[in-house]
Amino acid sequence: MRNIILLFLFILFTVNTYAQSSAFGFKGGPLMGLQRWDNSFQTEPLFRYQGSVFIESYEEDSPFSLFAQAGYHIKGSSLRTYSTVFIRPDGSQQTLPSQFTPLEFRNVSLIVGAKQRVGSGFMGGQPYYMFGVRGDYTVNTKFGFGDPSINPFYSYIYPFEGFVRKFNYGFSVGGGMELPFSKLIGMIVELSVNPDLSQQYNQPAIPNIRNPNPYGSSSLITIPERKIANLTIELSVGFRFIHKVILVD
Repeated sequence: MRNIILLFLFILFTVNTYAQSSAFGFKGGPLMGLQRWDNSFQTEPLFRYQGSVFIESYEEDSPFSLFAQAGYHIKGSSLRTYSTVFIRPDGSQQTLPSQFTPLEFRNVSLIVGAKQRVGSGFMGGQPYYMFGVRGDYTVNTKFGFGDPSINPFYSYIYPFEGFVRKFNYGFSVGGGMELPFSKLIGMIVELSVNPDLSQQYNQPAIPNIRNPNPYGSSSLITIPERKIANLTIELSVGFRFIHKVILVD
């Protein structure tokens, strides 16, 4: 974690020296997390939040800038099980209630990239698009297990902490609008898509697990291999401040 902070400070220095003037600010908003579970089952979206601080190079007559961004993002997906009725060997029924389970990977992200401004937009706004490479560090996780006493099977379908990959990487692409309030202060609205190229979770098949279903056909089951990659779609609203350096001979 300390190395990530030092790297971000180094990037801030590099961006700031690229052009003596700079722009900086903060942004945040809702996040939709999606995951693909290979060789397993499909999950549903997870709706959470994210926030970032950023700095970018600034030249008044140039539409191009470099930027660095650090933020906190709750990524993941969710599981929804529906009410199920089992018939016991004695003919009686057991009802398992529906449950909604969030699977959260709480990550700190660092993005380094470039921004290109294009044309002019609504109400004097400045449209732009951006692309950056990204590194993530998982600070912690939250896998909601519901109530295993109601249905112990739930505890066998969630991820195991030991197979969570702490460091991941990917890229971010998006676009938005800069809305100036004055020459030095403005607002930004941005939409970005952020896929991982690495796997947040990598678990081999685990055989010979006691079947939590007492009425199952076998006393042992195999938990299938699981490889999970993150994808987020993020909407951000924030403020952007311009720091101008005027050189006087």
